[in-house]
Parts: sequence; structure tokens; C-alpha cells
Amino acid sequence: MLSLASWWNTLKELRWYLLASIVLFAAGYVLGNNWSGLEQFVLQQLQGLEGARNQLMQSENQELSFFVFIFYNNAIKAVLIMFAGIAFGLIPAGFLLVNGMVIGFLLRVMESTGVNVGEVIIKGLLPHGILEIPAILIAGAYGLKFGVLLLRRLFGKRERRSAARLGEWAKRTGAGAVWVTLLLLIAAVIESTVTLWLMK
Repeated sequence: MLSLASWWNTLKELRWYLLASIVLFAAGYVLGNNWSGLEQFVLQQLQGLEGARNQLMQSENQELSFFVFIFYNNAIKAVLIMFAGIAFGLIPAGFLLVNGMVIGFLLRVMESTGVNVGEVIIKGLLPHGILEIPAILIAGAYGLKFGVLLLRRLFGKRERRSAARLGEWAKRTGAGAVWVTLLLLIAAVIESTVTLWLMK
């Protein structure tokens, strides 16, 4: 179940949920990039990160400090939303929307202040985002399927079969969490070294 081939087969089963994750993330991005009414909400999401960033910038070993913070922050959230799908898939859906909003809002603010957004994307987002964003989308897809399976368990006719599928999916989600965490580990290494160096 932990093999790469097994995980790849699971991802193929998740294709429609991955599409749903992409749609939710993209919808959040559009909202954050265009709807000024969300500014206060997004700023509240960013306040904690800004405070943490200021503290990390003052550390003796910035690369190590950023790596530890980024990895634990992303990995814990990703694994949580994979299993939090048990709450009818609402938490993963909200997580994807908010993350999309934050990126959309930040790019809009940068563009309005004259920052070269293309350069920010290439230097500040792409190096680590090429792994981090897919990992988050995959985690969201796991969570969304968990929610759908629970709904089928509660409202479907074949209760025993649904219960078995729910238990099996919990095991497969645990295996998937290992691969998602590995992707986020590599992304955190890149973000705390390459991205940090490029953005300086």
C-alpha cells in the first residue's frame, strides 16, 4: 500500500476529486484576486504568518528555521485535511478555497504596488510551488473523497459495504499521507533555500 505504484493507482481513482480540488483552489484564487470584500478575512489569515516570518528572519540559521517552520506547518495541515474530510468534506473544501484566496490576494496587492508579479511567481512561488501546490491539492482530494464516502455510509442503502470502503479508505489515506509528506518535505527544502535565496 505504501509502494509508489499503489499510490499512483490511488491517484488515478482520485482524478475527479483532484479536479474538484483544482476547481476549489482556482475559485479561491479568483475571489482573492478580484473581490476586495475579502481583504480583511485574508489579512487575518496572514497576520500569524507575518509574525512568524519576522521571528524566523532574526534567527541565526535562517534556512534551517524556515525549513522547520514551513515543513511542519504544511505537513500538519495537509495530513489533517486528508482525515478531516470525515466532516463531510467541508474542511478540505474550505482549506483549498482559503489557500487560493491568499495567493490571489497577495498577487493582486503586489501588482497594485508596482511589483513585478511575473518575477515573484518565477522566483518566489514556482521553485517550491511546483511540488507544494500539487501536494496540497492531492491532500484536499483525499479529504473530499473521505467526505463523500461518509455521506454514502450515512445515506446509502448498502451500509456494510460502505462501512468497509470507509475503513479501507482510512488505511489508504494513511499511506497517501506518507507520500504527501515526502513531497512537502522536498518543497520545504527548496523553499527554505532556493526560494529564500532568490527572493533576497
